[in-house]
Amino acid sequence: QVQLVESGGGLVQSGGSLRLSCVASGRTFSRYAMGWFRQVPGREREFVAAIDWSGAITYSADSVKGRFTISRDNAKNRMFLQMNSLKPEDTAVYCCAARYGGIGIGSPDYAYWGQGTQVTVSS
Repeated sequence: QVQLVESGGGLVQSGGSLRLSCVASGRTFSRYAMGWFRQVPGREREFVAAIDWSGAITYSADSVKGRFTISRDNAKNRMFLQMNSLKPEDTAVYCCAARYGGIGIGSPDYAYWGQGTQVTVSS
């Protein structure tokens, strides 16, 4: 069982930056691949980025490539999403997720989810 809590969301102007954090409970964090997803009311949850257990393999959606960077610190049970050059269309609730095993890019791949943190980008 893994419990996830996100933080770092907020209101930022277009072109600005935010750094999201996801802290995980439990002693086996390093066994889990992790991901970030985002959701806007009325729309399907969207994959943002994922990282394998070691941090060596990452994958990002085309919409955020070159702007967002996913990373993790297994010693601190934390995962991060550095978001630069933010756009109004990045506005969403951002959730972190965990899965036991290899990297995944679909919502059904993940068994554990946080509650999310709101990111709002003003134009």
